[in-house]
Amino acid sequence: MGSKILVAVDQDEALLTLHDVPSWFEDWEQVLSRFRFDSELSRLNASAGSPFALSATLWDVLMAAMDAYALTEGLVTPVILEDMLRAGYDRSYSELAQAWPVAAGHRRMHPVEALDEPLARPAIQDLVIDAPRRRICLPQRTGLDFGGIAKGWAATEAIRRLDAAAPTLVSAGGDIAVSGPRADGAPWPIAVEDPFHPGGFLETIYIDSGGVATSGRDRRRWTLAGATMHHVMDPRTGSPAATDIITATVVAATALQAEALAKAVLILGSVAGMERLESIDEAAGILVLQSGELLYSENAEKYL
Repeated sequence: MGSKILVAVDQDEALLTLHDVPSWFEDWEQVLSRFRFDSELSRLNASAGSPFALSATLWDVLMAAMDAYALTEGLVTPVILEDMLRAGYDRSYSELAQAWPVAAGHRRMHPVEALDEPLARPAIQDLVIDAPRRRICLPQRTGLDFGGIAKGWAATEAIRRLDAAAPTLVSAGGDIAVSGPRADGAPWPIAVEDPFHPGGFLETIYIDSGGVATSGRDRRRWTLAGATMHHVMDPRTGSPAATDIITATVVAATALQAEALAKAVLILGSVAGMERLESIDEAAGILVLQSGELLYSENAEKYL
């Protein structure tokens, strides 16, 4: 999944349950990665114009993406692949960074300018979905990219499988799912990284269950035609989001909700993003602005 995966069970007797976890993530990546030409998602994208039968995993992630679309009023959508490719994100980030390196860790990270004009492209409503048969037909010249939603789904599915054995925390590339309090009843501590000082931390969040996710434009960056690009696309413009936020960390009822909200808040910017975050019950967040300022939602304190 192009990121580090951490799975922790808070009980020594449950350690044996972790043995199968790497194979789960390998199986999920083989279904969900757009960077594997033989993945199920790649085959789906190549089938545009024809009905395609989905596996249970791909169907579940598609439904999760539809929920994220509804929660964020369209700011998080899987119908974004063509824009990603147009922005230069046409290979795995490890290869992209080698081809178009951008210095990391510097303070002057400005919003990118929108690409000239967004391409006319189908919307999520144009997907033809046959739920009883678990089939989908993509319009021509349309591809799906599940991105962080796939990681949030994987983290959630992993804790579902492991929760019976012990209290569990799963982090899939920073999308964190927690099954319940630790064995002694204490909450799980989750550090909020400092995007300006790699390896440093700004706060510690404590949660008993649910999810925490961080969306940022501080890491997956590259240059294209002299412009600095990043991987969080704004579907309204078809370009990397022009925003004053460097990272948005969100706590929500589930990892999938936290992932979707963190991305939406980042895209919206600090003013509209905080308004959207505070309109969601039980959600909280910490925003790091490009100025270095930290903003906290009204109910963030209860998690600190």
